[in-house]
Amino acid sequence: MPAVSIIIVCMDRPDNLRPCLSSIKQHTTAEYEVLVVAYRFSADNLSAMRAEFPWVRFIVNDALSGFSENNNLALREARGEFCFILNDDTELPGPTIDRLLADFGKLPEDAAIVAPKLLNADGSLQLCGRPDYPAVNYLRQQWHRYREPIDNGSGLFRTFNISGAAFLIRTSTFQELGWFDERYYFTPEDIALSTLARKRGYSVWCDSEAEVVHKWRTTASRLSPAIRPAAVRGSLIFFSDGSTLRYLLLGAGVWAAEMSKRIKARLQGRKADWLTYRNITRSIFTRKSPKELFIRYFNEL
Repeated sequence: MPAVSIIIVCMDRPDNLRPCLSSIKQHTTAEYEVLVVAYRFSADNLSAMRAEFPWVRFIVNDALSGFSENNNLALREARGEFCFILNDDTELPGPTIDRLLADFGKLPEDAAIVAPKLLNADGSLQLCGRPDYPAVNYLRQQWHRYREPIDNGSGLFRTFNISGAAFLIRTSTFQELGWFDERYYFTPEDIALSTLARKRGYSVWCDSEAEVVHKWRTTASRLSPAIRPAAVRGSLIFFSDGSTLRYLLLGAGVWAAEMSKRIKARLQGRKADWLTYRNITRSIFTRKSPKELFIRYFNEL
């Protein structure tokens, strides 16, 4: 049984996956297994990755699936005591996994998750722990009136939430929590997981000395007109917490923010952005699930 199962979802991006896997091999000494969900890979790319990384177990998925669904495919087959969730557009600059595993020996028994510090590709700070993120801050962020703090502590410290880009969690705890909640499809599955863990009496931690480089700005997708509506719908479902009135009030504020962006994009001739905002505004007051929205708009691209 390995100490840790490293779970990576990759949507046919060998250019992302190759340096990610190489950094794991270079910097990790603990016993580990790597499970990569090869999401909608071409036959040639899949064959090349398998030949280059024979120590990786590839799980092929060609069905339209979200972040949570893809991760859960691998998580249900994980054998490690811990699971390390890692985006494909990341690299480990040092023994990050080893350090996070060692952290659990210092943490209280109720510790469920410990996350590393995230760096941008240029080495600047992206995120170090995440504070409480109530619905009002989500709404303010849509109006560009709130920016989530990126530096919230030093050393090994307790935090509220983690980023889905990279974190270590006890496999037994993850299973108890039901893995990732597939209702959200894309976001906010990481905040939902952190919130559920804290509600169940677990604590969430961050180690500022453990680092992961997350190159998210360099991997923007042409799928934004399909991803963003699903992400907004999922966020509204989460932050409304089952209250129809709260959903309507929060949704009205988000709709107004996205409509203003839609009008601006139209006036400036930014067709791709306009399409994204149009799809978002159409998706807020709907009964369709985030997955149904993604499939609908994906098929229109």
